[in-house]
Amino acid sequence: MQPKINVGIMFSPRIVFYLNGRYRHLESGVEFEGPGSAVLEDGKLSFSIGNSPVTASFPVELEPVDCEDCSFDLREVTIGINFHWERREDQRFRGGLRVIEENGLLTAVNVLPLEEYLVSVISSEMSATSSAELLKAHAVISRSWLLAQKEKEARLREAGNYVTTIEKEGERIRWYDREDHSNFDVCADDHCQRYQGITRAGTPAVEEAVNSTSGMVLVYDGNICDARYSKCCGGISEKFENVWEPVVHPYLTRVIDNPVDPPGFDTGLSAEEAAKAWILGSPEAFCNTRSTYVLSQVLNDYDQETVNFFRWSVTLEQNEIKDLLKKKVDLDVGHIIALEPVERGVSGRLLKLRIRGTGGSIVVGKELEIRKALSPSHLYSSAFIVEPGEPVDGIPSAFTLRGAGWGHGVGLCQIGAAVMGSGGYSYRDILTHYFPGSELEKRY
Repeated sequence: MQPKINVGIMFSPRIVFYLNGRYRHLESGVEFEGPGSAVLEDGKLSFSIGNSPVTASFPVELEPVDCEDCSFDLREVTIGINFHWERREDQRFRGGLRVIEENGLLTAVNVLPLEEYLVSVISSEMSATSSAELLKAHAVISRSWLLAQKEKEARLREAGNYVTTIEKEGERIRWYDREDHSNFDVCADDHCQRYQGITRAGTPAVEEAVNSTSGMVLVYDGNICDARYSKCCGGISEKFENVWEPVVHPYLTRVIDNPVDPPGFDTGLSAEEAAKAWILGSPEAFCNTRSTYVLSQVLNDYDQETVNFFRWSVTLEQNEIKDLLKKKVDLDVGHIIALEPVERGVSGRLLKLRIRGTGGSIVVGKELEIRKALSPSHLYSSAFIVEPGEPVDGIPSAFTLRGAGWGHGVGLCQIGAAVMGSGGYSYRDILTHYFPGSELEKRY
């Protein structure tokens, strides 16, 4: 039997909703429909439906009453949190609504069956017009990832402290994963998987992809795979342990995104000269495409605002980079003299970067911390080389970053997989390519 899951949707001192159909408040047993709100002020909850206050305590739980078409709307949901396309929109969800308190804010949580959740994820993460084989592949990995996270959360609760930061003299290494979500299974944004309810309605093709793979997951050595994915690997995928905690998953390893090694390139990208040639070049790869037909299948409207992703460049002025370091990762090393690669992963992504300034130097990592430090949102990836601008009084006026790929690069490359799906590869071929050594297994 498929499990139910809890998805954290929005975090705010005020949550405004609308119940489309009859919902029961579990605490009081009273049934409601129509507009409502929850407000947290001075630590006190104010909950109302229409203009009528409702006596309620945390968690506030509303579930649909014998109604397959019941849904609820949430107003002003922020999507793309901290990314370059961040915005707010109203969204609609099926299933139950739970409101909890976290860190002085309210969190709206959607409770629903896993397979119904997946229909929305596939439509939210990508375009619902993607090829059937890509949709099936994504249904399997999204299901696998979610169930693996539920199992991981249970292990973490039992083990206790979950370390995500390692600091020592002159070095700060941090990664981001499960530390934010102890009160629900997953969030609805890019930190986990994009989930926007029925706002972006699934097509019959999406529903067929989910139904035809129902209960199917990737497994390795009998365990459900922590099946990661990103938009574009840049030509070679990265190892899990180089991005998140130092745990080796053999199926999340270096994969060249091409049936054969790209000619003319040394793919030992942990070496600086090889990484530089790779990043400045344009090697053959599934994800090296500008096909509007393929990209329109994979990228939703706001993703298509990103034009250059296989290879890209960004220039940061001296004052801009100083301000970013202070604002994003609380670093102040004076004027920036150099950004120096310390360690690269197998995809050329920087795992450690030395930031050297007039007031000192520090090594930062892992890849997401580097991306956060050098962008108002996030850099497309940490696979970049650095070109300093003209010096002024011995200090570079700017730094140009020339990079490869979009995202962390671990596991499935969505754009590469889209090219494979459009090129006649089956979903099993796609999964075998990006998750070597894994197997398909039906769990329910």
